[in-house]
Amino acid sequence: MAIGLRSIGQVMAMLKTEYPDVTISKIRFLEAEGLISPERAPSGYRRYRDSDIERLRYVLDAQKNHYLPLKVIKDNLDSMDRGDQPNSDSRNASEDIVPTRSAPPKRAIRMTRRDLLKVSGLSESAMSELERSGLIAPRRGTVYYGRDQLTIAVIVRKLAPFGMDARHLRVIKQAAEREVGLIEQAVTPYLRRNPTAQQIPSEIMQLVLHAHAAILRMNLSQ
Repeated sequence: MAIGLRSIGQVMAMLKTEYPDVTISKIRFLEAEGLISPERAPSGYRRYRDSDIERLRYVLDAQKNHYLPLKVIKDNLDSMDRGDQPNSDSRNASEDIVPTRSAPPKRAIRMTRRDLLKVSGLSESAMSELERSGLIAPRRGTVYYGRDQLTIAVIVRKLAPFGMDARHLRVIKQAAEREVGLIEQAVTPYLRRNPTAQQIPSEIMQLVLHAHAAILRMNLSQ
């Protein structure tokens, strides 16, 4: 094997710790989709350069941490191949569904309905159902969608293979509305006494979110 080239098995072993769901079949699928292009030895075996591995790592990261569909990932890679920067909104749009207090605030995004469908990978019918259910709507007084709407759209797309759709998310919406009432009940008297502590509602929301996630994990593990 040429110096600096690796087999598909070696590549998978390199990435397995960071991306546990990576398989040889998945790497081959990404090649078939035109996202990576390893060399072929005379024997027909794939041989991966360091640049191929970095490209593959970008694809896996975009799927795992940013929930981007393959079409958007491919568009970003094409942009990088031309020497341009990938679309920063689509690259970071759906990351960090539950940010921590120490994380810097995310840059606001503004998307049309068409943009939202493209970046999320959601179908038109699924989007319409979310709108009818009141789960997704443009920002108040505008025709644009933001990060939270995109997050919901991406989650719905990822839940679809498990038979979960807008009907199931309505239950989550009802639970969230009850949690909002709980937060407002706790925050309102506090803000009357401390009118400058405007960050408190956000901090309480983060605590409630983490408690919610922990309770889900505990119940699912029983």
